[in-house]
Amino acid sequence: MENIIQDIDIVDRNSQEAMETVKTSKEENTGKAKKLYIESYGCQMNFADSEIVSSIMKENGYDTTSEFESADVVFLNTCSIREKAEQTVRNRLNHFNAVKKRKPEMTIGVLGCMAERLKEKLLEEEKIVDVVVGPDAYRDLPKLVETAEDGLKAVNTFLSREETYADISPVRLNSNGITAFISIMRGCDNMCSFCVVPFTRGRERSRDPYSIVKEAQDLFDQGYKEVTLLGQNVDSYKWSADENNKAWLEKKEKKGEQVEIVNFANLLEMVAKISPDLRVRFSTSHPKDITDEVLYTMKKYENICKYIHLPAQSGNSRVLDLMNRTYTREWYINRVDAIREILGEECGISSDMIAGFCTETEEEHKDSITLMDYVKYDFSYMFFYSERPGTLAAKKFEDDIPLDIKKKRLQEIIQKQQEISLERNKLDLGKVQKVLIEGTSKRSEEQLQGRNTANKVVIFPRKHYQKGQYVNVLIEDCTTATLFGKIVD
Repeated sequence: MENIIQDIDIVDRNSQEAMETVKTSKEENTGKAKKLYIESYGCQMNFADSEIVSSIMKENGYDTTSEFESADVVFLNTCSIREKAEQTVRNRLNHFNAVKKRKPEMTIGVLGCMAERLKEKLLEEEKIVDVVVGPDAYRDLPKLVETAEDGLKAVNTFLSREETYADISPVRLNSNGITAFISIMRGCDNMCSFCVVPFTRGRERSRDPYSIVKEAQDLFDQGYKEVTLLGQNVDSYKWSADENNKAWLEKKEKKGEQVEIVNFANLLEMVAKISPDLRVRFSTSHPKDITDEVLYTMKKYENICKYIHLPAQSGNSRVLDLMNRTYTREWYINRVDAIREILGEECGISSDMIAGFCTETEEEHKDSITLMDYVKYDFSYMFFYSERPGTLAAKKFEDDIPLDIKKKRLQEIIQKQQEISLERNKLDLGKVQKVLIEGTSKRSEEQLQGRNTANKVVIFPRKHYQKGQYVNVLIEDCTTATLFGKIVD
């Protein structure tokens, strides 16, 4: 997934929420013998993985706690996409180790992408953790914690070609009870030259669609009103019984039934059909793979939100080629044109942009600005390029753009996005929009907040309305980040 942790400067509340650096465990007391504390860094996939980890540990005798000082086990689910992300984790580990000196029985573990990238270095060279576990080895966590408690090295960073955790019901951490993530696939087969994800999360594999629908149905039955389908590249989701479930295939063949292949458009429709009151979102789309079939499926179902995160990274074809994005500026514009033609101008589109990639010229940087002018993104996640060890770019290219130039170009991108975000939000003034109430506004108990179909935050007076309700809101004012209005009948 490409909307990952960044170094500086995000333009709106949606960006800040999606890029949240730390997410802690909730407090749960069901009488279990031990306590687990977990923090998540980086992308939404990491937050979803932490919910899987909590479920595994819960089945093995752990409640969760929101206070790490009272925990028997502390896990950090980490991100490796940028140097600052790893440094943040190291600083946090130092903090935990200071507590561990007073409480030596505490077990500290690093999970996820940073664990996969650094592996035994964290255990043997730096000796700041007790357990190191990669994204595909979470089922081994209880056993590895026991190994660490016995004073032995506890590490498993094996990358699987089959693991999807489809049978595990996640423990919803810090949930508002209204919105939830569902992982539909794992890994990534795209080899973008700037990205560590293929090396830290392994090869792409899709989860059984029926387990996804069941999870979504269970969430709806529990009162959830929105699910977000997660994958590094959701548009390449593809599942077939032939590849994923031989026993099921044999059963179908005995009945003389045709074997089915489920693609992402099919999956979207299956989840949308659960109930018109269950909103469906997804992230992230890859420009090379998003199809008209997906767009027409979105158009067919009102409860599939009209919002697409479509990372561009650059507006210049030569730079895109160096990034190994496998599409051109013209291809990207073709996909944007299809979105606007099929779903209309109201469909929200967001992006990722990288300033100062290797050898980028001033004119090529301006191509990114002109692409932003063409697409009119509602918001963007904006970065300057940060070289990561082990990536194709680090091996093949010189990181030759000076930092001050990177920051200057990034600031120009941010300024352009702020202008466009305000322009896009002003188009909503005077319109009535359907909003799902997610909770109280962060600024006032007398106001509620929710999101419209285009993923924009809407603030309005509380009155007698409650979290989880759908309301119609007349938009009366806006900023670059937020819409403001009042509920109308």
